[in-house]
Amino acid sequence: MASTEQQHLTGEGRAAIEEFLRDRGTDGMPHPGGTLLAHLGRVQVLLAEWGADAVVQTAGLCHATYGTDGFATALLPLSDRATLVTLIGEQAEALVYLYASCDRGAVYPRVDGTTEFAFRDRFTGRELNPPADQLRAFLEITAANELDVLAHNTELTERYGPALHALLTRAGTLLSPGAREAVARQLG
Repeated sequence: MASTEQQHLTGEGRAAIEEFLRDRGTDGMPHPGGTLLAHLGRVQVLLAEWGADAVVQTAGLCHATYGTDGFATALLPLSDRATLVTLIGEQAEALVYLYASCDRGAVYPRVDGTTEFAFRDRFTGRELNPPADQLRAFLEITAANELDVLAHNTELTERYGPALHALLTRAGTLLSPGAREAVARQLG
């Protein structure tokens, strides 16, 4: 029998997630490569290609739910996190929150290939040390998100490509081999 997280990526679970995303207008929100919904789907596919588990893939599919430091539009207020937990499970929702909460200006310079850097939550201002598996998932989702955005926007590639290449290279073995290969191929 498939785990709850695996069920989210197939059949009714996947349909429910896509309905949730559509109900929040993602199929009409412009985003590099078409719409936000298309981008979210491509991020999930990249994560699958790199061997990410179902929890990480589900979080990748929903990574923009609370907005991000680079995409301000929130699909759901933080006060309603329980809605996303019910839809995708606690583990995947925790990764969505971690991704959304990243204060990129504080966190990105600290990425050094270890799991010992402080992670600043942009919503609370608190600094925390997420478990290694969550940091790996965060970086994997970051890589998938950024590589997809840059693949669809040459202006952003020229502007942010070198810094993202440096960041994702510094992540080292915190990224999967598939993600490291994609970074080298696309940005190297």
